[in-house]
Amino acid sequence: MKVVEQIKQPIAYEMDLFEQKFQLSMASKVALLNRITHYIVNRKGKQMRPMFVFLVAKMVSNGEVSERTYRGASVIELIHTATLVHDDVVDDSNRRRGFFSVNALWKNKIAVLIGDYLLSKGLLLSIDNNDFDLLKIISIAVREMSEGELLQIEKARKLDITEVVYYEIIRQKTATLIAACCSLGAASVKPESQHVETMRKFGELIGMAFQIKDDLFDYGDAQIGKPTGIDIKEQKMTLPLIYVLNQASKKDKNWLINSIKNHNKNTKRVKEVIAFVKHNGGLDYAVAKMKEFQTEALELIKTYPDSKYKNSLELMVNYVIDRKK
Repeated sequence: MKVVEQIKQPIAYEMDLFEQKFQLSMASKVALLNRITHYIVNRKGKQMRPMFVFLVAKMVSNGEVSERTYRGASVIELIHTATLVHDDVVDDSNRRRGFFSVNALWKNKIAVLIGDYLLSKGLLLSIDNNDFDLLKIISIAVREMSEGELLQIEKARKLDITEVVYYEIIRQKTATLIAACCSLGAASVKPESQHVETMRKFGELIGMAFQIKDDLFDYGDAQIGKPTGIDIKEQKMTLPLIYVLNQASKKDKNWLINSIKNHNKNTKRVKEVIAFVKHNGGLDYAVAKMKEFQTEALELIKTYPDSKYKNSLELMVNYVIDRKK
């Protein structure tokens, strides 16, 4: 059995029911909207985010979920999908998960409006049901994701990212959404309890490990949907590169910065940068940091009683850093 299927097993019933509720939450009277949202739903990914919501809810409440849990999972998926649709417009990307993106098929204007529609649907789902605590969690996540993206753009222009700034960028850009999934799961069944903050921290740590793993793919040889060296070509400063820059001699540092600033489209030069980072311990350092976040996350759920939901969450944490794509 695939790892993802194994993780999903204890919440298979909830995930099936969630799919139905999620499709209903997207419905509209406009035929074009329904056609596009149907296209999006049928090309969904692994659905890790709703899985986090249900597994956390069940772990902290001895196997219970509520209607609020389903709404929390739907809100997070609606808003996450909205950000992906908008991202594809911003990045001028024509593919998403191997299929044509919304903007490739229906052009940018429609894609932006679809993103706005999904965002408003998510907000109204919470407001109409007085889930203001859940709405606050997701709204903070959206704000932080936007700030993280802008901070990365600002720093990429100067290439002056320190390790501390890098962690802040990935915390906001990636970890904050997984943190929101986990705190939503806890808040949906145990509102205003200590579990909400503990699970937020748990999700944040997983998100940090997840992003470092993603950064490591840039230096690998596996076919994972994004070409090797793409981060360097896009002048994204990731942890392996930041570490090596901080350790390098003045001459090597100048060569690295010059390569990234002025020769990032030169395939040979990009390969040389990748080789330099590997040779000077950048990957080993990043792997060690990723494992620190993983260990901290697992430590946080140690105190919870043993259950199949806790086992699945532990599997999920390990899957994040062992995955091949």
